[in-house]
Amino acid sequence: MRFLLPLFLAAAASGAGTSDPADAADASEDSPYEEMRTLARAMQLIRQDYVDESKVSYRDLSHEAMRGMLTSLDPHSQFMEPEDFKSMQEDTKSEFGGLGIVLSQRGGALTVVSPMEDSPGFDAGILPGDQILKINGETTDDLTLQEAVERLRGEVGGKVTLTVNRPTTKEITDYELTRAVIKVPTVKDVKILASGGGERIGYVRITQFNEPTAAELSKALDRLEKQGMDALVLDLRYNPGGLLNSAVDVAGEFLPPDTMVAFTRGRTPPREYRTRPRTAPQRKYPVAVLVNYASASGSEIVAGALKDLDRALLVGDTTFGKGSVQSVIALADGSAVRFTTAKYFTPGKNPIHGHGVSPHIRASLTREEEAGLIRSRRKQEGAPKDAPVAMDPQLRRAVDALRGTLVYAKNRH
Repeated sequence: MRFLLPLFLAAAASGAGTSDPADAADASEDSPYEEMRTLARAMQLIRQDYVDESKVSYRDLSHEAMRGMLTSLDPHSQFMEPEDFKSMQEDTKSEFGGLGIVLSQRGGALTVVSPMEDSPGFDAGILPGDQILKINGETTDDLTLQEAVERLRGEVGGKVTLTVNRPTTKEITDYELTRAVIKVPTVKDVKILASGGGERIGYVRITQFNEPTAAELSKALDRLEKQGMDALVLDLRYNPGGLLNSAVDVAGEFLPPDTMVAFTRGRTPPREYRTRPRTAPQRKYPVAVLVNYASASGSEIVAGALKDLDRALLVGDTTFGKGSVQSVIALADGSAVRFTTAKYFTPGKNPIHGHGVSPHIRASLTREEEAGLIRSRRKQEGAPKDAPVAMDPQLRRAVDALRGTLVYAKNRH
């Protein structure tokens, strides 16, 4: 479709006597030729007569047309200027500049999915579910998701003031944040839990899925296994996702090779995502996965696969429900279009988008418990380094479930 405009314009310039496929098109049909003729005529009129000549280059007009076309589809589709496309490519690396806030549009409000750990947004006290009402004093009501992200990014060291509404308390607070280089360690808190029992239950938390995540997790599991780990808690709470291949590789740590982790359905041909071959022995100990309302995208794919394939118990709350596939296609001038082409399904054919993944064991945190958990993860004076199992009801339920699994397995033998 992106090639039709230049082809049409070239044909139109050749003269009125040229045969045009649009002449034979039924006016009742959805004909690209007729619509491109209308668009080209509108651009020509604007270019010719609009009062401010500096705003009407054909490049600007075509870019704005594509921007409007894509943002009308859904919150995840967008047109990217060359600098935005380059920035998107850089975001999959281990560090980048910004505030460290993952955003989404929910109910017409610009909503925080999760602040990245050790980022300005996280350290300032912004929480999942917070709604950003203003950026530097300007309302976000009419901003697209991409426009909001562009306003948050900028020169490292620059100041950004966010006016934030917290729906749970109805409080509206201004946060002045300083942009920083965001370093993203993705595998954290690798340890054997002091759970009070004889079982050695390991714990690993994944903050998001980047290029090195699966390799980091593999090393972490090797260390815990050398310490005699009997079972594992994999914490995906507040994990906003990231690279799909990384999420598939993480699931592959616990599944046999060539196991389907997820598949897509859409207007494009279906695609299956499978685990890779591995030379190391398969990890067969019991696993519990912690999820909550801020576990999104890649973390939902991991949780959904391990649940459907009976490889792990899920503990916590139903996940966010972001399971759509965005294809990014580069254009000739360095810009790109990103649009939704399919939706993800778990191995059990359960849709993720708009539904989320439900846990086996439902366990929720009170507002005070969640605030305490997040404080324990921040670098704040007086905050505990780690929340003990007793102070985290979701973790406690996961540990209890793993203990029961281990006792049952022992009695069977």
